[in-house]
Amino acid sequence: MTDRLDEELRALHERLRTDMADRFHRDLPLPELLSDRWERAQRLGFGNGSSIYASAYVYGDVEVGDGTWIGPNVLLDGSGGLRIGSGCNVSAGAQLYTHDTVMRVLSEGRAEIDRAPTSIGDWCHIGAGVIVAKGVTIGDHVVVGAGAFVNRDVAPRSVVAGVPARPIGRVVTTGDGDVSLVYDKAE
Repeated sequence: MTDRLDEELRALHERLRTDMADRFHRDLPLPELLSDRWERAQRLGFGNGSSIYASAYVYGDVEVGDGTWIGPNVLLDGSGGLRIGSGCNVSAGAQLYTHDTVMRVLSEGRAEIDRAPTSIGDWCHIGAGVIVAKGVTIGDHVVVGAGAFVNRDVAPRSVVAGVPARPIGRVVTTGDGDVSLVYDKAE
């Protein structure tokens, strides 16, 4: 019985891999092939057209707007209330927090876990491996560069990068819908 089931599972995996490769030129782990990202987002109460990979973790009170993409291996900590706007991309490995245990640990367990709501505006790009600390508000139309640590609020239409994240440019839009990133000159 086990051998037959093993064989059937391998055959299913191969069919799913082949279909994914043919349709999208991708090769994904089995759990991602078995999961429907849009269905999971709908089940979590996310906005219309949003998607979330099977490998993403979701804790607590997380609200996501329409058309937002949550990538693989993302951590969404809503234990203090997390809001992500519409039209966002949260790239692979990003971690968005609404709590920390620093004071609890340093106080040898006497202090409470510290929680504060975190908010990401509409039309934001959160780069791969970004960490957003609890209590941060990121405005609309923001780009956060890969690997950044965001520990303070970010103004709308900003480009930020680094550890800790600092403004390095701005998002400029024109009336006809063109968008450009304008970077500050290095000194």
